[in-house]
Amino acid sequence: MRAWQMIAAGEPLKLVELPDPEPGPGQVVIDVKAAGLCHSDVGFLDGSMAWMLEQMPIVLGHEVAGVVSAIGPDVEGFAVGDRVGVAGDGLDAPGIVLDGGFGERCIGKVVQLVPIPDSVSFGQAAAGTDAGMTSYHAVKVAGGVGPGSRLGIIGLGGLGLTGAKIAVGLGADVYAAEIDEGVHDLARAAGVLEVVEDTRDLAQYELDTIVDFAGVGVTTAAAIEAIAPHGRIVQVGMARDQMTLPTQTFVSKQLTLIGSLGGKKEDTAAVYELMANGTLEILATSIPFEELAEGIERLHRGEVRGRLVASYE
Repeated sequence: MRAWQMIAAGEPLKLVELPDPEPGPGQVVIDVKAAGLCHSDVGFLDGSMAWMLEQMPIVLGHEVAGVVSAIGPDVEGFAVGDRVGVAGDGLDAPGIVLDGGFGERCIGKVVQLVPIPDSVSFGQAAAGTDAGMTSYHAVKVAGGVGPGSRLGIIGLGGLGLTGAKIAVGLGADVYAAEIDEGVHDLARAAGVLEVVEDTRDLAQYELDTIVDFAGVGVTTAAAIEAIAPHGRIVQVGMARDQMTLPTQTFVSKQLTLIGSLGGKKEDTAAVYELMANGTLEILATSIPFEELAEGIERLHRGEVRGRLVASYE
């Protein structure tokens, strides 16, 4: 099979021929139909996040959707021909602990498989396994957002815009901070009530929850200044490895700061349900498998709005 393989940090992806994977106990082989490209993949390749990878070389790709083509021993509940997404749990995901979806076939652990509804495309399903799952977990599970919540979103990239759409679908009043004016109209079209450029300007909306999808250090500090007393800040973005927080403001407001990484299988299933009933569509651009490495470079250069998804069909 063909696969885009990471050989070492600091080197570009290399298109190679590899043997087809064989499923072990509790595993299936998935014929990949779509694989999402993530900023984490950029971090793996430039070395800043390579510490997360369990092997080297490795076929990246942790946003996987496809069709089951082979089943290992003791597998129940899934059959050849099933449409599935792989809901990797945090660090335990394809493309991180074993070869992933940037190959034409990959291993899927049965405990991570989520059936894809017939009305949901493979491209949307692939994006839903990370952009959807991570955003849903941050907003709904870690953030506790529901009907009537007043939520602020920091950063309207692939995760932030998806998180905003999910929150709107949950019945929240959503406001956002984003320095790129080019995505402001996209956010408003998705139901975001107001978009500001400076996170501190979110203070006027008396928010009880803020989710920071940017994580550039100063954004979390600004969220502490902007949020209402007794509020909750959920940290998702990791663009910087350190943050400096205003201690007196944090303590005097009696705030809660929560880190949120990835999500659970149940979160992906919830995302697929939102997609199936028409509540959620992730902003995604499809590229052919052959252009996957160039897609990573586009992400690195900041040229992508929403998500990029490599299509294998």
